[in-house]
Amino acid sequence: MSVTYEHSVLHPTLASAQLPRRVRRALEQVYNLVADEMAHALERMLAEFEQQQFRHADQAASPGLQQAHFDTLRLLRQNRADLIPEYLGGLEAALAGIRDPSPAADMAPRRLTFNDLRLIEDHELDEGSVLRAIASRHESRTSLPLHLLGQRFGVLAGAPAYEAERLPIGPQRLSNIFAKASRVLQIDLQPRLELFHCFDHYALNGYAQLVEAVNATLARENILPHLAYVPVRIRPTLASELSGEAGRERRERARTQASRGEQPYTGWFGGEESEHEGSEDFTLLQEMLASRRDLLSKLTPGNNEAASRSQLSTDDVMQALARMQNSAREPVADATEHPPRSVQEVRQALLSQGGKTHGRTASLSRDDNDAFELLAILLSEIQRDLRQDAPGNRLVHRLMVPLLRLVLKDRGFFVQQSHPARQLLNAVAESSATWVSEDEVDPHLNDQLSHAVDDVVSHYEGDPGVFEAANQRVQHHLQSMARRAEVAERRHVDAARGKEKLELAKRRAGEVIAEASQGHKLPRFVQTLLANSWADVLTLVQLRNGEDSDEWPQHVEMTSAIVSATSLNHPASAPADLAAHIEHALTLVGYHASEATDIARRLTAHADDDENDPASRTELAMRLKARGRLGQDASPPKPHLAPRDEREQAAYEMLRSLPFGAWFEFVLNQQGDVRRQRLSWYSPMTDHALFVNQRGQRVGEQSLDSLARAVASGQARIVTADHSSLVDRAWHSALGALRGFVGGKESTGEPQA
Repeated sequence: MSVTYEHSVLHPTLASAQLPRRVRRALEQVYNLVADEMAHALERMLAEFEQQQFRHADQAASPGLQQAHFDTLRLLRQNRADLIPEYLGGLEAALAGIRDPSPAADMAPRRLTFNDLRLIEDHELDEGSVLRAIASRHESRTSLPLHLLGQRFGVLAGAPAYEAERLPIGPQRLSNIFAKASRVLQIDLQPRLELFHCFDHYALNGYAQLVEAVNATLARENILPHLAYVPVRIRPTLASELSGEAGRERRERARTQASRGEQPYTGWFGGEESEHEGSEDFTLLQEMLASRRDLLSKLTPGNNEAASRSQLSTDDVMQALARMQNSAREPVADATEHPPRSVQEVRQALLSQGGKTHGRTASLSRDDNDAFELLAILLSEIQRDLRQDAPGNRLVHRLMVPLLRLVLKDRGFFVQQSHPARQLLNAVAESSATWVSEDEVDPHLNDQLSHAVDDVVSHYEGDPGVFEAANQRVQHHLQSMARRAEVAERRHVDAARGKEKLELAKRRAGEVIAEASQGHKLPRFVQTLLANSWADVLTLVQLRNGEDSDEWPQHVEMTSAIVSATSLNHPASAPADLAAHIEHALTLVGYHASEATDIARRLTAHADDDENDPASRTELAMRLKARGRLGQDASPPKPHLAPRDEREQAAYEMLRSLPFGAWFEFVLNQQGDVRRQRLSWYSPMTDHALFVNQRGQRVGEQSLDSLARAVASGQARIVTADHSSLVDRAWHSALGALRGFVGGKESTGEPQA
């Protein structure tokens, strides 16, 4: 069933809507934010959908199905330029109509009769169910942010709070707008349903972060700026479920399930965090630390002075850390003194000062000591992935004391991935990560990070808003970097797509020549001319006009005529105008008139006629050999490799299912140094893969085959979403070490608390 579409009337705009000035300004801010994000997301979605149709065509079970997928590809390429403008127009119209009366309110209820009933078309049922499922899934994932957004949109509309289904940027409205906009593609029902799933997985992949950003934008516009909702948290039940043997089994089972469902990371440096939060409760972390201390105490017996020590209160520790932070703001007078370089040095300095004040050895409380130990373990793991001579290394040390003051009051730093201080620490650390090469370093980013850390050190006095403000400035810069990287990446992807189209056109030209030559014995020189000069002609026609044009069947017919005219076993007379058409076609691909005339004569002459002039044939062969061909690849031919083994084949099939934008880590040397590169695009048809760095610059191209062999041998690995950021990676390593101590305690037969 083919779908036809006619462009609708112009969509209402925010500029023409009858709205108060402040409401219009706020809605314009929302539109600019959502339109920018959705436009980029829709570009990625269309690229993935195109590749999906390529894969379907490649794996089609019948020629009819294959042709259907190629028809979808043709319509997609023909109409894709209209999709995003149509979608953004519908989005702006939805926002502009925020104060329009609801259609349900204008319609007077009437009694339904039997004549009002009708059978629903299959496409209405299928599309409706898919769209409802998409909207329902995203509404359940973002119920709280959508609730807050509904309150704010109610204020903008001068009406009661909006439900999720009425929100102009809610999942349901966004999906319905896309369904209407996608009609411009004019594709059939089944591809449309597949397109809706691509919209779900790619365009709405970052919807949770988008809703949070819109809430933050409206809050900055003073639309309910202090609106918040705090759900009731039943901590005792959670703690009881996470303790004991049953809790350990449950956590292990959850970790196993999570590892099976690891998703590749496709964001940019400083991009959106993975959706899941840390599953470890702070109480559980304290249990792990207690097990660690118990095990270490067995290795160092006789250390029982804790009872005689004076315990420092949290306020005393905070005041001492404040003095230490103040001293870091000023230049050191004594050159022999240096600020503490580790959490342990800070701890020792605090205990030394406390001992002098109280007259006996001091100690920290259990909670404070746990916070110190957790931060020490985390920073130690982070240091493993930092280049020692990089600016970020120094900035991490400068953040240490403010972070200690923070974690003594806010344990959420350890268990919340979205914590502003944790995000700031991650941005600082990742700027100097070992996987970032020298040519990827951004001096402007280093300046932003340095200013952010200076602000925290200078102004943090217990207000978490200091970290939040510094992090917002850094994240804004990172988002700008990501947009620039996407623009640069898109140029390289477009170039790679052009190379793919050229390669596919050359393959199709070879297929046409092979089909026409089947059953015919041709002179060797004619075979050379067909495989080179005439193949260039067919390639150009395929690229410029496509197989649906009038020119393509004409050139296919000319190919058959050339083969028949030069055949040694089934010769036939060439049409009178064949040589003229060949000559004209050759001039279009850059042949000189004399060369084109000579080649046309030889492609239409009988073998006996051509044998009488070997000297001119040799001269022509030399000229053609020195001449560059259409789309000729100057790289040396690839060596023939052995067939893939079982592991390499599994890796190859996995790679062909990856989303565009997946990050890889490539091992550089025997020391284990790695570089991160982004798989921007690949072609299942040509096996070609394009890689860029974190700035969107092209860093390499290789085949999926060679990449699969590297993955199977451990020389390349996919970066997963839950290990994408440096801090998350370090935190997982720290938790693994702590669980090792818990396991050691269990193996000694100690009773569990």
